[in-house]
Amino acid sequence: MSFVLRHEQDGICTLTLNRPQQFNALSCEVLTELQTQLTEIQNNKNIKVIVLTAEGKAFCAGHDLKEMCAFPDQNTCLDLFQQCSAVMLQLTQLPQPVIAKVQGLATAAGCQLIAACDLAVAAEHTRFAVSGITLDLFCSTPAVALSRNIGRKRALEMLFTGEFIDAETALAWGLLNRVVPADQLDQTTLTLAQNIAAKSAAAIAIGKRGFYQQIEQDLATAYQTAAAIMAENFFYPDTKEGITAFVEKRPKRS
Repeated sequence: MSFVLRHEQDGICTLTLNRPQQFNALSCEVLTELQTQLTEIQNNKNIKVIVLTAEGKAFCAGHDLKEMCAFPDQNTCLDLFQQCSAVMLQLTQLPQPVIAKVQGLATAAGCQLIAACDLAVAAEHTRFAVSGITLDLFCSTPAVALSRNIGRKRALEMLFTGEFIDAETALAWGLLNRVVPADQLDQTTLTLAQNIAAKSAAAIAIGKRGFYQQIEQDLATAYQTAAAIMAENFFYPDTKEGITAFVEKRPKRS
């Protein structure tokens, strides 16, 4: 049985977490399958956009606590968190944009997974929490991605209390891009993915890399980084054709 299903169509690759009975908890096996899939996708030029979603009532309930309770020592636990962190980094380091399509609750590392994706679309009924503190386990690794999506005080409120926020709040706070009725989730996410897939993959890739690079830099360095990236991007063949077509008021040549 595969814990991560894969479907490709028209340049869009959908990865589906497939442990619905366990609320798609991120076991070591799930993380390994995700790593494998993301590594294979990274160099696949036919894939323009990735959609990450899940089967069942939950998007992802975080780590598999039953699995963790059987760990023999602290080093084994550290290995799991480092593996999870590697997956989160993979999502931002991929050349393709990653869209989280969220159909159910997302807690702890599940909320982290959404925050680590580039974009996120959720159904109206979804709820979000970094709820480890209710078990006396502070969600320190989810805090990394969460604090890079929403303001510090809002992130700390979620981390300190473990309380759920609804989809509209998650949208207002910056964790989500769009909230839609459940019956519109598939089409809204597909339309967004198709919009991105229609753009230059090379420009998207260098732009995504530059975005995450500059956002961690001081202002002056960020502008230097951005300037170098735009100068490189300007001389891409697709870019030259796109700009020339615009100036000449004609359609772009494929």
